[in-house]
Amino acid sequence: MTHHASLLRHFADLRDGTHGHEPAPPERTRRGKERLFSEAVRLLDPYARRALADLDAELLLGAGEITATGTRRAADGGLEARWELAWPEQREAGLAPVLLHAVYGAGFHHPHLQGGTVGQWPLNVFTAAQAAAELPVLRAIAAADLHNLVFLRDHRIVPATTKEGPR
Repeated sequence: MTHHASLLRHFADLRDGTHGHEPAPPERTRRGKERLFSEAVRLLDPYARRALADLDAELLLGAGEITATGTRRAADGGLEARWELAWPEQREAGLAPVLLHAVYGAGFHHPHLQGGTVGQWPLNVFTAAQAAAELPVLRAIAAADLHNLVFLRDHRIVPATTKEGPR
């Protein structure tokens, strides 16, 4: 299953006014959708951590620290989960960490993924296989977020560019 299947599930949700697909029945209530969001966060957790760990290993040379919040109530009354990758050069530059953010805002029809500097991607994950299929999306969001942080400062926040290595 490709990560594009998530888009099809997203479009079907919009068409049907629901959120959720096999194996779970579609939900129409906020409470049911929040339950599905919490389960999606649990399923995505190892893949979000892997995407950030890969970025840390390859570009930050293992200097990063990954933190995760799990599902929690957001300031707007909705739900969110955050996975962050922070490292010394980013902190010294006064920049935010690389962020993978699952958000189900109070006014949203259904949840989305985003980065700290990167926009919305639908979060329609209901099985372990669907969560695994999102790994390319999570990697892309993390890489784009890192790119945008470099754009805000410069390349020196990325340890792999300041050490000897491939050019």
